Amino acid sequence: MPEKVNYYNDLKVWNKAMDLVVEVYKLQRLLPKIETYVLSDQMRRAAISVPSNIAEGHSSGGTGRYVSFLKIAKASVAELETQILLGERLNYFSEEEISSALALCQETGKMLNALISKLNE
Repeated sequence: MPEKVNYYNDLKVWNKAMDLVVEVYKLQRLLPKIETYVLSDQMRRAAISVPSNIAEGHSSGGTGRYVSFLKIAKASVAELETQILLGERLNYFSEEEISSALALCQETGKMLNALISKLNE
């Protein structure tokens, strides 16, 4: 079992996910107005879902429910990564502009995998 954490915002993965949200908000500002209610909205929702599900899972009161919320957060990371790459394919973002967000996606995903594995032990 991982070290006892009193509150979700003490979790390194939650803090990393919050950094990811900030990076996505910077990116979505580069999108054209035509994407305001489509790609931009989806990116923000997916990004916000990651730390939100980590927090909700931590506060859920049971390991099984916690793991379920962490898996939802992990799925949101994959969804977000796909949306970022789509934005690049549509020439809304350059490779340089998305590099930080993609690195945070990968790091957050790895941290979620590690936490899920520890909780499942």
